[in-house]
Amino acid sequence: MATHRKQLFIKARAVGRACADSASVFLRDVGNGLLEVSHNSLALVGLIVVAAAAFVAGKADLRHSIETEAFDWLQARQEQRTDPAELTAAALAEPDAVIRATATHPKDLTRQQAAVAIWLARRYKVAPEPVSRLVQEAWAVGPKVGVDPTLILAIMAIESSFNPFAQSPVGAQGLMQVMTRVHDEKYERYGGILAAFDPVANLKVGVQVLKECIQRAGSVEAGLRYYVGAGNQASDNGYASKVLAEQDYLKKVAGGKSVPATIRATTVVATPVVVPAEPPAEAIKPGEPAPVQLGAAAQPQLVALAR
Repeated sequence: MATHRKQLFIKARAVGRACADSASVFLRDVGNGLLEVSHNSLALVGLIVVAAAAFVAGKADLRHSIETEAFDWLQARQEQRTDPAELTAAALAEPDAVIRATATHPKDLTRQQAAVAIWLARRYKVAPEPVSRLVQEAWAVGPKVGVDPTLILAIMAIESSFNPFAQSPVGAQGLMQVMTRVHDEKYERYGGILAAFDPVANLKVGVQVLKECIQRAGSVEAGLRYYVGAGNQASDNGYASKVLAEQDYLKKVAGGKSVPATIRATTVVATPVVVPAEPPAEAIKPGEPAPVQLGAAAQPQLVALAR
């Protein structure tokens, strides 16, 4: 009996070893087969990639299309990771916008001009940089046409408080409150009547009108009455006095004197200044409007030139 059991045990162990050997051979064969298949697959994939690359290289349009789609996909992925605020800023960016700005830093002006610009900025609660540009322009244009720069700035102050988009009920527009529809031909040199809202163009046209008024009236004070449209009226409602008072403050500031920015305008009795019939010989540079000489036939039309 014992011998029979021992024989059964020996046979069972032999069968187990045979099964283990068979399983080992089977797994080894399967592994080798998979490895061979994978190698063949990689080779096949490589061949496909090479063939596709060669095909695409010969098709410029197809290559460009694929590159564009790939770039768009990458960009979309990048945008998904980017802050929305940054995307908005990037979409609205305009690096050359500074070219349109009518502004100059006060430090780029002379000491006299900078003092006037800073005083006006404080007095009228506007930024010093745009005012500095206007001060610079007034000092450039004024001497060319024989008009004191401080008078130009005083008119802008009284007329619009340095608001380049100001408009009166009767249609006077811009810094110098020039009647655009009356002086549309003057704006032709600046591209049309919309230039009334360009600060520098409005200043130059306003100076032309002011010069005409002063020549017509024979003095600065009387010319201011024509400028405001009161040349043939009994009163200008104190307009000329206000402008001359403001000019007086500006002259003091330009001269280095201390004038409070909150000072109230007072009436100034002006000494009549006789203006020569002929304008100064020096002309404005090419592209800038030249002073208009008025004949006797044109003089009756100068009433209410600015308004």
